[in-house]
Amino acid sequence: MRPFRFGVSARALAGPSDWTALARRAEALGYDTLSVADHLVEGLLPPFVALANAAAATERIRLGTLVLNNDLRHPAMTAREAAALDVLSGGRVELGLGAGHSRPEYEEIGLPFDDAATRVARLGESATIVNALLRGESVTFEGDHYRLRDHTLWPSPVQQPLPLLIGGNGRRLLRLAAREAGIVGFTGMGRTLEDGQRHEPAGFGPAAVDERVALVRSEAGERLADLEFHALVQSVVVTDDRDAEAAATAERLAPLTAEDVLGSPFVLIGTGDEITEELRAHRERFGFSYFTVFEKDHEALAPIASALAGS
Repeated sequence: MRPFRFGVSARALAGPSDWTALARRAEALGYDTLSVADHLVEGLLPPFVALANAAAATERIRLGTLVLNNDLRHPAMTAREAAALDVLSGGRVELGLGAGHSRPEYEEIGLPFDDAATRVARLGESATIVNALLRGESVTFEGDHYRLRDHTLWPSPVQQPLPLLIGGNGRRLLRLAAREAGIVGFTGMGRTLEDGQRHEPAGFGPAAVDERVALVRSEAGERLADLEFHALVQSVVVTDDRDAEAAATAERLAPLTAEDVLGSPFVLIGTGDEITEELRAHRERFGFSYFTVFEKDHEALAPIASALAGS
């Protein structure tokens, strides 16, 4: 059973001093990773720029993308920037990739929004290329979406291997993660809503999570023992009335029931002791040992994360 790790994902930015303060605070609280999302929206800095700044402001905390939209960058450039950040940070990078999901962002910049199967297939080619480049190989690749000829990465990353996370909820994407990633990111998120940011909570319930985890385990085969399972936690509520909060949360996340909410690894509710036991139960049932919360919840989870980290 893998030891627990905990991360903070920063989705908003009020100003440069706030970002630096968040990076230092997350490190001081004992979090393992600080990560950023990749969206073309106000208040969110480009990932590698933000993480380079965080690297300069911190000493220990790892730096991740959760996750890059693969369609916004050529894989050779993704590998190059990740390797450069790994060098500048002293080997602290975790590279997260996703297939992209926000149609409005594609439309704003005139980028075709292909069907999910095409976007995941393109991500698959990208993951193959990125992994090979980060291993130091000279890459010649002829695919449906990318072509490279005798391309070698510079600089070489400090880490060998540099950890790759592939995250999402779709079956195609999770199969890909099982084959190509070292960290499989589970989100539980269903169909993207019209605003391009919110999602249906289709995969939040424990039965749905069981199905996705079984899919990854089956696809991974001999790789399974080397995989780390990651959950992106949407909400942390520390309360003495767990049942009442679960019922209120279920109303907001219909058609989930309160029982679904209490069994979901993507929503943590209860006293400190109850959330601690939840996390242990999620590791036992689903294999999740790596949990990331959004910055709005990082202070609330910090005492629990600190107590569990590494155990």
